[in-house]
Amino acid sequence: MKITEIEIFAIQLPLIQPFIISYERYDSMPSIIVKLTTDTGIIGYGESVFDEHITGETWDSTYALLRTKLAPAMMGENPLHIERLHDKMDRLVKGVPTAKAAIDIACYDAAGKSLGVPVYTLLGGRYHKKFPITHVLSIGAPEEMAEEAAERVEQGYRSFKIKVGTNIVDDVKRIRSIRERVGEDIALRVDVNQGWQTSAQTLQALEKLKDLSIDWLEQPVLGDDLDAMAEVKAKSTIPMMIDEGLQGMKDMRDIIAKRAADKVNIKLMKCGGIYPANKLAHIAEMAGITCQVGSMVESSVGSAAGFHVAFSKKIITSVELTGPLKFAKDVGNLKYDVPFIQLNEKPGLGIDIDEAILNDLTIHSERVSR
Repeated sequence: MKITEIEIFAIQLPLIQPFIISYERYDSMPSIIVKLTTDTGIIGYGESVFDEHITGETWDSTYALLRTKLAPAMMGENPLHIERLHDKMDRLVKGVPTAKAAIDIACYDAAGKSLGVPVYTLLGGRYHKKFPITHVLSIGAPEEMAEEAAERVEQGYRSFKIKVGTNIVDDVKRIRSIRERVGEDIALRVDVNQGWQTSAQTLQALEKLKDLSIDWLEQPVLGDDLDAMAEVKAKSTIPMMIDEGLQGMKDMRDIIAKRAADKVNIKLMKCGGIYPANKLAHIAEMAGITCQVGSMVESSVGSAAGFHVAFSKKIITSVELTGPLKFAKDVGNLKYDVPFIQLNEKPGLGIDIDEAILNDLTIHSERVSR
């Protein structure tokens, strides 16, 4: 089986409501979908959803790199040879994990379909039967966030990821308002997205949050300041999760060496796809660090890929892959049974792509072939 063609689609996924975090507001989500075709007729889909604040990649740069470098280099290659393909991409261009993730995911989708098995079977088999879905609350006024949380509790949600990171006073008001509204039995996870920046500011905030039963605090300090994360972790009774501070293998080694986190957030778009995410989970397990699989708010394609990694690993204890629930239109049909996600046993990623919707959302596209 050899890759004979890759189509690249630059799309805009329409959000039901704006998604707001500490450093950005999204009214729609830019994404790139790749469609990989083999000489046996097998088709695999992959996705890139980028964040220039984290990996330095943009919509335009990712599209151009896939079109001019990565997709041409894949022609004639076997999508089953994942390590070889990653080595080839790494030798061709340094970094750019989000662009490489699209190729990686499409190869896994094609590999699973060619063998007639779900992607999680290729990663060691299915460990988890189902995962609870955590609803993400965008930054807003405290009372608005609390009201949204209360509505979601009525729908069955039992955990929330609270986006904060503007200033400590307002952020504490947001978290406290939500806790008072939903009660003590609902799990609250707080994601600062680097917004508090320093260990000193974070420790000030923690003093005000210690009575609110927070599950964990995610990336309060700048992503490249592992010393600050280690200091906060050492002085905090609230578990610490690293997100922006973890991209590849070197980051994971440094996190372990500095004892800088209790938990890590693995995202396929940060590390390069399913294959490197699988490696990161194994390294974390050796160090006794639990993992979460998160997302950049991806469509059914990227979200399904993340779920296959999560379902195959005991060390992965939570997921935050709710992109498809946030879109007014989606290119795929990943199924949620709120408040849970339960993967099917279909080959590959296990999703169907609606070509009509894909074409409708496409801003521009290009085909690379042998």
